[in-house]
Amino acid sequence: MNRHMEKEPQAPLDLGIVIVNYRTCALLRNCLSSIFASIGGLSFAVCVVDNASPDGSADMARREFPRAHVIANSENAGYPRANNQGLRYFGYPEPANGAPRYALLLNPDTLLPPTALADMVAFLDARPAAGVAGPKLVRGDGSLDRACRRSYPTPMTSLYHLLKLDRAFPQSPRFGRYNLTYLDPDGAAQQVDAVVGAFMLVRRAAIAAAGLMDERFFMYGEDLDWAKRIKDCGWQVWYNPAVTVLHIKEAASRQSYQARVEFYRALILFYEKHYKATTPFWLDWSIRGGVAFFGGLDLLGRRLQGRPRPGNAWR
Repeated sequence: MNRHMEKEPQAPLDLGIVIVNYRTCALLRNCLSSIFASIGGLSFAVCVVDNASPDGSADMARREFPRAHVIANSENAGYPRANNQGLRYFGYPEPANGAPRYALLLNPDTLLPPTALADMVAFLDARPAAGVAGPKLVRGDGSLDRACRRSYPTPMTSLYHLLKLDRAFPQSPRFGRYNLTYLDPDGAAQQVDAVVGAFMLVRRAAIAAAGLMDERFFMYGEDLDWAKRIKDCGWQVWYNPAVTVLHIKEAASRQSYQARVEFYRALILFYEKHYKATTPFWLDWSIRGGVAFFGGLDLLGRRLQGRPRPGNAWR
């Protein structure tokens, strides 16, 4: 072939957006609408991974949003496994595969302001040492989604949380570390341990360093684990309150008993993976006993109140 006729290599996209969906068709439609209404000159592509939703979510996404690539699973594969499917679709974790400069994990129960994507990418562009960033997330009533900036659930931090000391003393730097409730959510951008997977912007090089999500988790803890592994590779994690995103939160799991079971299972899995080897015997049994006792009370209470609905769960 004449070398003058060869195609010029295309620059990678700025952003590859992965949305894992489970039975939230209407919310997914609104989320995708907000994405494709984004402004700011950003090049991006969207991959929706549907975990066998019974509500026609995959068909809706294909029909109404032809620019989005849809992967329809035959079963509920879980959050990290489905996210990894989307990340692999974009070429991660190998930079040589032409993956976008950044990956965004986004929940379908979020609504983006028009400049949110461009502003968050610019935020990371200005911080070459930052591997992960997340915005301020607010609930439907305008209150802060406290999970949008987090500390790692270390043994002591988890114990304070199980004992509800973080709620009793939210302004305490010691007891309030679980959700960093002692920090001003509207202050300056700051480094944190982790941001939530509902909106988790990750640099391509950080994914290459840390690898993909740990599929032993199912629907909780995998974002904390990923953030920790990325941070352990030397990258920074940032919370950026200059960008605000609406997060309806737990739209498909708020009624699920199994969701709470997975929460407590993830807590133990994260602990065993990152802290068990260096935890004293007495504290190890305190953590396990605390999760079993307080988790058991929580699950029993939900059963007695008639709130849980057993079955497949989602975030």
